[in-house]
Amino acid sequence: MRRAGLEMTGMASPDPHAAPSTSTGASETHATTSEAEHGSAGLPQFEFQHWAGQIAWLLILFVILYVLMSRVFTPRLRKVLDERTNTIASALDQARKVQEEANAQAAQAQADLADARAKAHKMATDARAKATAEAQARQAAEDARLADKMAEAETRIRASRDAAMAHVATIASDTASAIVEKLTGAAPKAADLSAALAAVKEGAR
Repeated sequence: MRRAGLEMTGMASPDPHAAPSTSTGASETHATTSEAEHGSAGLPQFEFQHWAGQIAWLLILFVILYVLMSRVFTPRLRKVLDERTNTIASALDQARKVQEEANAQAAQAQADLADARAKAHKMATDARAKATAEAQARQAAEDARLADKMAEAETRIRASRDAAMAHVATIASDTASAIVEKLTGAAPKAADLSAALAAVKEGAR
C-alpha cells in the first residue's frame, strides 16, 4: 500500500527532469525490498502472537502420545515384561523342582546303598557265623569220633593187656611149678603157687 501511494504521488506530481525521477523510484524499491527482507528474517515460533496455536498443538500432541503410551505401548511393554517374568519364574520353579527331584533321588540312592551295605554285612556275618558253627560242629563230631576211637582202642588195648597178663600169669605159674617140682621133686599146690605169684605181683607194684 505504501508503494502504491508512492507511485500515485509520483504520477500526480509533474517531473520536469527525468533523471531525478528515476533515482527516486530506485530508492523506494530498495527501501521496500529491505523492509521485506527484515520482516521475513525473524522466527514465527518466538513471536508472542503464535504461542496460543503452538501450545494448542503441543497439548494435542501430548494427549495423542499419552493415549498411545497408555493404550498401546505401555500394555504391550507390560505384557512383554509379564511374559518374561512368568517365563523366568516358571524356569526357576522347574529348575527348583528338578533340583529337589535330583536331591531326593540322591538321598534315595544313598539310602539304598546304605541298606545294601547293611544287608551285605549281615549276610557276611551270618555266613561267617554259620561257617564257624558248622566248623565247630564238625570239630565236635570229629573230636567225638576220635574220642570214641580212642576209647575203643583203649578198650582193645586193655583187653589185649588183660589177655596178655592172663597168659603171662599162666606161663609164670607153669614155670614156677616146674621149677619147684624140679628142685623139690614134688609138685606145689595150686593155692600156694597162686599166693606166691600174687605176692610177687604186689611187690612189683
